[in-house]
Amino acid sequence: MKRAWLLLVCGAALLLSQAVPDWRHLDNGFEIPHENYVDQPYTVIANDGAWLTVLTTGVGKEGAAHQHIVSTRSRDKGRTWSPLVDIEPANGPEASWAMPLKTPSGRIYVFYNYNKDNLRELPTSNAENTRKRVDTMGYYVFKYSDDNGLTWSAERYEIPMRQMRIDRENNDQGRIMYFWGVGKPVVVGNYAIFGFAKVGKWGTPGGMVESQGCFLRSDNILTERDPKKIRWTLLPDGDEGLRAPKGPVSDEANPTVLSNGSLYATYRTIDGYLCEAYSRDGGHTWTPPAYAVYAQGRPIKHNRAAPFVRRFANGKYVLWFHNHGGEQFHVKNLNQYLGRNPSWLAGGIERNGRIYWSEPEIVLYNDDPLVGSSYPDFIEDGGHYYITETQKTIARVHEIDSALLEALWTQADNRAVTRKGLVKEVDPGQATFEMPALPSLTQRRGFTLDFWIKLREWTAGQVILDARDAQGKGLALVTSDRFTVKLLLNDGRSKFEWDSDSGTQAGTLRVNTWQHVSVRVDGGPKIVSFVVDGVFNDGGALRDYGWGRFPAQMDDLNSGQPARLGGKLFGEISHFRVYDRSLLTSESVGNWRAGR
Repeated sequence: MKRAWLLLVCGAALLLSQAVPDWRHLDNGFEIPHENYVDQPYTVIANDGAWLTVLTTGVGKEGAAHQHIVSTRSRDKGRTWSPLVDIEPANGPEASWAMPLKTPSGRIYVFYNYNKDNLRELPTSNAENTRKRVDTMGYYVFKYSDDNGLTWSAERYEIPMRQMRIDRENNDQGRIMYFWGVGKPVVVGNYAIFGFAKVGKWGTPGGMVESQGCFLRSDNILTERDPKKIRWTLLPDGDEGLRAPKGPVSDEANPTVLSNGSLYATYRTIDGYLCEAYSRDGGHTWTPPAYAVYAQGRPIKHNRAAPFVRRFANGKYVLWFHNHGGEQFHVKNLNQYLGRNPSWLAGGIERNGRIYWSEPEIVLYNDDPLVGSSYPDFIEDGGHYYITETQKTIARVHEIDSALLEALWTQADNRAVTRKGLVKEVDPGQATFEMPALPSLTQRRGFTLDFWIKLREWTAGQVILDARDAQGKGLALVTSDRFTVKLLLNDGRSKFEWDSDSGTQAGTLRVNTWQHVSVRVDGGPKIVSFVVDGVFNDGGALRDYGWGRFPAQMDDLNSGQPARLGGKLFGEISHFRVYDRSLLTSESVGNWRAGR
């Protein structure tokens, strides 16, 4: 007993010693148990107060044989978990992509793909090839638990699913259904509904080369105790599902419910943007294909990864996405599955039956740009907010700083200059000033340069700020030949530069107009970003993303020299502020809304 206690204490000490001083870092989450591969950890709070998480796991890689679904419970909000319970065994046909639903009685259902016919290969659009993955086809089935997820029904129940055009024209002419779902069902009045994707063609690039968003709805699952009597309707009505404005891919439809009972769904595309759709009739019909947009109207960039939307008890929304994409995805022929690090959130406010999305904030990141996370779930418990996510070989739960969410939800009304971390405010007309000490970037801290500027002409090489020594160590802000503001960083060993968006879209710079610029250097994810006139620079039409990563080893930017403001500048600067932390996007927006 003494040895076990000692191991427990030592393990806790080791965990604390390895903790990263930034709650957004993926390593700071609590691990969810799994086998080897792990995906889509989704959680409901059982009637006994425990978190019940269902997930897809297996001893091999994604899509390998023996992939199956399991459940686990936590009584301490994700810090520790019970041993895995098989919902479907690893030695049976593949079972994947579990989605849980808790009904008013406390019964918990789980819906998933099931390879009932135990197929081993599938045809693709290339007649000479076959597909070995058999985890995204078969039958939609469900099991249930009446004891808060401790055990599951021995019998599974099939959900009937009518064919649509995409099924009849698939690689197997509809004899086999290809599909999968993500997320959780939502309850709307007396019915429940969940989203999924029907797959039409397998091939290259990307495996799934044609897909559409669909929904399964039950109008009696919330009250019917006999699972054989549960009724299902495949939506939308007709022969077509949710589509993308341009590309053939419309994957992973994910719904939520608005205050008036309308449905709102997001889904991924290969267009470089995520899509949104509204239904005012319970999912029977949906608005035409459209990209989701920020409140000021520009489309939200997103790669081929799952965008998730959730509504919390306060009636506010969050949107999970990856903040890069756009037309450059097509121009550069990029791998659209990559780039899931960092993960971003936008906050949603509902007005007149629509959701208006805020400018984005980073919520989770990893030091390795290639280590991303996806397929999140959001949990609200006791006034706290949590995210579960997967990196495919590890899954974790993270508590979200509620201040981040509140900042997103109040962003549109924030009209105050933030004072937290303000270490220098330069007097009007002051040409030089003592630069305050900036924190070390290797300690995951950062800083912000925030100011108003009005240029009479736009020529390259104008100096807004120069805080460098004779050897170039320090930082500077200059105008570039791309009609942008460029940040130059030099710690004496490493150099880095990044500039604001060019072009004429919202958030770019003009002449003869007072504009607000906030340059944030975030030492956590090692990212530089610009917010111009309250608009986060996302790359516009010319870049697939507008934020840049500086070298991980970049450290001390203090030059020890006075800073020069407005040298060689054809214009004016006012309200120049230095913060010894990276402002939230929402704070930069507030500084802009506060005005001059």
